[in-house]
Amino acid sequence: MEDFGYLIATVAILIGTFFSIIGIIGLVRLPDVYARMHATGKVSTFGVVLLTVAAVFATPLAWSKALVLIALLILAGPVVSHAISSASYRLGIPMKQAMRDDLAGKRIQASARQPQPAQAEPAE
Repeated sequence: MEDFGYLIATVAILIGTFFSIIGIIGLVRLPDVYARMHATGKVSTFGVVLLTVAAVFATPLAWSKALVLIALLILAGPVVSHAISSASYRLGIPMKQAMRDDLAGKRIQASARQPQPAQAEPAE
């Protein structure tokens, strides 16, 4: 039974490392922050989750702690990636080779609704 656990740990390490390497290659090779966020999202969810599963099978860690950690990673990873991408878009970081931009019109409308700061009157 112990050998079966080590076999699962080895397979999880190999697959988790594969996702991590692909994510790092995507981080280096992809053209803009939005595509890079897509690549690093794979590292933060699949890579880390599989390496956590491997750690549970290879070491005497408790499954309950690992499941809580995995659940938090799966829930928080995509939300954090979306928040960073949304912040990048609102800061005006351009998309390279964009096929379409569904938020382009909404961004202009939102900036038009914001109150303009009062301008100081010129001194006489």
